[in-house]
Amino acid sequence: MAIVVASTSALSVAANGKSADQVSGQYQHVGRGKFTLISRASATGLNTTCAVGGINLVNDQVIPYTGTAGGVSATDNVVASQVMAGGRIELFFRNTTGAAITVDSILYFEPM
Repeated sequence: MAIVVASTSALSVAANGKSADQVSGQYQHVGRGKFTLISRASATGLNTTCAVGGINLVNDQVIPYTGTAGGVSATDNVVASQVMAGGRIELFFRNTTGAAITVDSILYFEPM
């Protein structure tokens, strides 16, 4: 069964800015498992970085822009899905444009 480690809803990332770490609380440190990052940005130009135990699951990767209609989908908006050893989880978003962009995201963890 998957656990939601972090989620954002309309998180605004300022122009040419970087968000704070989106993971906090009891699931900030986890063991071995499968991590699935699902993200949907409101415009092009938003990148994401997700690290587990100091190893990048995603390293400053562009979040594909698929339009503004609908919500974040576990079928259509998967950015990465990988089994990793575990450790401290970090999730950041970086805006590469001159205007604010919002993002919806969910980071799932399935213990193994």
